[in-house]
Amino acid sequence: MSSKSIKYLLLAISAVLVIFFIYDSFSQPSVDDLKGDFKEVAFYRNENNTGPIVRIYAVTVADTLWQEMEQYGNYMPHTKYGTTRVYFFLNSQPAPDQVQPGQQNFDPQFAPYTLARYEKDAMGQVSFMRHPFSR
Repeated sequence: MSSKSIKYLLLAISAVLVIFFIYDSFSQPSVDDLKGDFKEVAFYRNENNTGPIVRIYAVTVADTLWQEMEQYGNYMPHTKYGTTRVYFFLNSQPAPDQVQPGQQNFDPQFAPYTLARYEKDAMGQVSFMRHPFSR
């Protein structure tokens, strides 16, 4: 084999690998692949980049698909030593349009309509609670 044909072979292999990596990157599962018609209606992220990042979401869903809700939470961004919290509401019922940090993340009037709460804490531990305010 001549050095010219080796170069073309290496170039062809490189091109195939680049195409594979691009395809693989864009074909990863995402929130859009989930059943349930998830829609983010409120979001909060603290502006302080020197401390732990706090993310809070309010999301509406078409049905009580518990596994899909938990998977949705797993797809949400999470920062090491930060927290990510997602509240789920039926899209046919009231849901908050604002969320804020603290013990109470939205107006208490929406608590009875909360289907579930997903939380990933600072150590990466996940908790998923159905009807978190019905106790």
